[in-house]
Amino acid sequence: MVVAVVAIAPAFGQASAPTAVESSAARVRVDELLREGRKFESGEQWGEALSHYEEALRDFPNDRTLIERHDQARIHFDVGRRYHDESFRRAVGSLTRSDALAIYNDVLLKIESHYVHSPNYGQLVEHGRAMLDTALVKPSFAEQNLRGIDREQVVAFREEVRRTVAARGARNRFETREVVAEVADLGAKRLGLPTSATILEFTCGAAASLDHYSTYLTADQLRDVFSQIEGNFVGLGIEIKAADDALLLVHVIPGSPAAIAGLRTGERIVAVDGRSAKGVTTDGAASLLQGVEGSICTLSVVSATGETRELRVRRANVDVPSIENAKMLDAKTGMAYMKVASFQKTTARDLDTALWQLHNAGMRSLVIDLRGNPGGLLTAAVEIADRFVSSGTIVSTRGRSPQEDFNYTAHRVGTWQVPLVVLVDGDSASASEIFAAAIQDNRRGTIVGRRSYGKGSVQGIFPLNLVGMEDGGGVRLTTAKFYGPSGRPISGAGVTPDVAVQRTAKPIAETGAIPADGEDADLLAAQQVLQRQ
Repeated sequence: MVVAVVAIAPAFGQASAPTAVESSAARVRVDELLREGRKFESGEQWGEALSHYEEALRDFPNDRTLIERHDQARIHFDVGRRYHDESFRRAVGSLTRSDALAIYNDVLLKIESHYVHSPNYGQLVEHGRAMLDTALVKPSFAEQNLRGIDREQVVAFREEVRRTVAARGARNRFETREVVAEVADLGAKRLGLPTSATILEFTCGAAASLDHYSTYLTADQLRDVFSQIEGNFVGLGIEIKAADDALLLVHVIPGSPAAIAGLRTGERIVAVDGRSAKGVTTDGAASLLQGVEGSICTLSVVSATGETRELRVRRANVDVPSIENAKMLDAKTGMAYMKVASFQKTTARDLDTALWQLHNAGMRSLVIDLRGNPGGLLTAAVEIADRFVSSGTIVSTRGRSPQEDFNYTAHRVGTWQVPLVVLVDGDSASASEIFAAAIQDNRRGTIVGRRSYGKGSVQGIFPLNLVGMEDGGGVRLTTAKFYGPSGRPISGAGVTPDVAVQRTAKPIAETGAIPADGEDADLLAAQQVLQRQ
C-alpha cells in the first residue's frame, strides 16, 4: 500500500445533515447553478458538469439537489472515462466470470480491512446497481457490450435488476458477492452481456459509494498514480482543460517536450493530429495526447494574440519538478520565493536543493507558494514540514484500525530558521493543508491567501495483485482522517489564513494567465508580512 493524501473531489455534505438554503438570495443562486449544470448534462459534458457541481458545493455544501446532481454527474463521468480507457476495455473483453468475481471479492476484502469506516454492504450493492444502470444507457458501453440489442430489452433488464437487488439483502461480503453474481448471470441470459462488464460496474460502484475520494483504478490509472508519486511519466508535459471549443494550456512543465517545442501557458490547442478539439472533454483530450515514448503528436495551437501555428512534439519521459521557480524576490533584503507544485517522492530532495541555492544567493526570509497544489504523499508533506518545524507535532492520523493511528513529530536537526510565509488558496488541498496547518499551529510562519480546500483524509493505494491478471487495476481507499498539531480537523474546515487576501482575478486553471509578481496580490501581501519582521 502507498499512503497518499491526493485531492480528488471536495468534501461536501459530510460534516452535517443537509439543511435548507436559508436566504431567498441563496436559493435564487442555487437554482441558477442548477440550470447551468443541467446545460452541461444535456450536452453530455459530464466532466464539465462534475467540475461545475463541485465548485457550486463549495458555496452550498449541504444543498440536497446539488449533491444529487453531483453524484449523478460523477457516475456518468466515471462510466464514460472507463470506456475511454484502453486497459479497462481490454479487461472487460478478457476477464472470465470467475476472474471478475475475484477482483470484486478482493476489493471488498480491502474495504473490510482498510476503509476508515465499517462498510454498509447494502449501500455497496445499490451503488453498483446505479453504476450498471447508467452504463446500460451510455453509447460507449453499448458499443462494446450490447451490439444488436434493442432499447426495449435494455429497459426491461434495468427494471429486472432493480427488483432483484431490492429483493436480495446483502449483510456481508459473501451475500454481496452472490447478489452481483446473480445479476451478472441475468445480464448474460437476457442481453448476452459479458459477465465481466456487469461485475466490473459493481466493483467500481462499491468503491465509489464509500466517499468522494475512494475509487476503483483501472490498470492505466493505477500506473498514472504511481507515475505521479514517482514524479515522472511519458507524454508531452502539459496540463490541459477543455474550454471554449479548444484545450486551454493551464501549465507547461519546464524542460518538457512541450516546453522545448515552444508551447506556452495560456495558449489553446484547437486540433490534435488533425482532429478538432471542439467538443472534446478534458478526459477525451488526455486520451488523444497519450502515446508511446518517441511517437510524434501534431498540435494546432492558437496563441494569446490569435496566431495559429502547427507544432510537432515528440513524446518523451517527463520528470515533473515538485519545486518550481525558486528565486530571489529582493536581493537587498534577502527575500526568497519558491512554488511547491506537488508532494511526491522527490519533493524533499528537490526542496533541499532549492533551499541551499537560495541560501547561497543570500536568502534571509522565504515565501512558499502552495496555491493550486492538490496534494500528494503524506510522507512528503511531513518531510518538508520537518525542514521548518524544530519540535512538536506535524500531523496526526486516526483510522478505524489502530495501525492507521500515528503522530508525526518534528526533529531539530536540519531545521531552517528563516522567517516564513506560506501562500494558500481554495485549491491547496490535503498534503498542502498538512504543511500549512503544521506551520500555523506551531507558530512557525504566517499563512496568507484564502481558506484552503478542506480535505482532511488520507487515502491508500492498493494494487489488486491477482495471479495471471495484468489488467486488474487497483483501488484507492480512505484509510484515516488527519488532524493539525492543535488537534483540529481539516475536513470541511481547511486552513484559514492569518492574512486574508481577496481573489481579484480568475484562477490560473480558468484563464491560463499567470500574474506578474507586481500584480500578484497574495505575493504582495506576503512581502509586506516579511518586511514587518
